[in-house]
Amino acid sequence: MSGPPIVITTNRTYKHWSSIFNNDSTLTSALLDRLLHHAETIVIDGKSYRTRDDPHD
Repeated sequence: MSGPPIVITTNRTYKHWSSIFNNDSTLTSALLDRLLHHAETIVIDGKSYRTRDDPHD
């Protein structure tokens, strides 16, 4: 049985996720294992569309 689709967006790579979870590598590993088991990962490179009009960029 599967649930509804889940979309998660982040600007961090998986190897940096442990810093999000209080540097707990065991928790992060377990979480990523369950999230990515049947997942499709889409990596988008390039400049952010959101900051396209930022004069500081």
